[in-house]
Amino acid sequence: MSSPPASLWELYWGFLSIGARSFGGVLPWAHRVMVEERRWIAPADFAEVLALCQFLPGPNVGNVSIVLGRRWFGPVGSLVAFAGLMALPLVWVFALALLYADFSSNPAVRAVVTGVGIAGGGLFIGTAFKLAKPLARKPWGIALAVGCFGVIALGRVSLFAVLPVAALLGWFAARKGVL
Repeated sequence: MSSPPASLWELYWGFLSIGARSFGGVLPWAHRVMVEERRWIAPADFAEVLALCQFLPGPNVGNVSIVLGRRWFGPVGSLVAFAGLMALPLVWVFALALLYADFSSNPAVRAVVTGVGIAGGGLFIGTAFKLAKPLARKPWGIALAVGCFGVIALGRVSLFAVLPVAALLGWFAARKGVL
């Protein structure tokens, strides 16, 4: 059972905690905090909001913060959620950019950066499996997701070409009640 944050302050701190832990990608932490820890939103609803936000320009979870902030507290909620999400990462990115500029030629630093990138990829794959759980009982949804992956990752077709076709197929499937 999900229940949205009770106050703007709780909303801010929740998104601040997501931003504070989001090294290697925000999505795994956003899902963990909003769905698993704070139970603000159901897994299927999170997947739907994320799917909508992937269509919009900008960072996906940034868009999620704006959409959910508005849903729960109106335009002020959008600002509060987005500010919470971006506050610490903004400070850290500036600080790390200054450090990296001085130490980027060091092989140990390059190895650490590579390792962090690999860990971020692992977090992303784990979150993809969590997001797929609501689709587990919907074979048409699984087929659509696997088809998109195959066409984009293996067939090397542009996301811009695949996304409208996938959206149209998903819409038709939802209208027919198979998705």
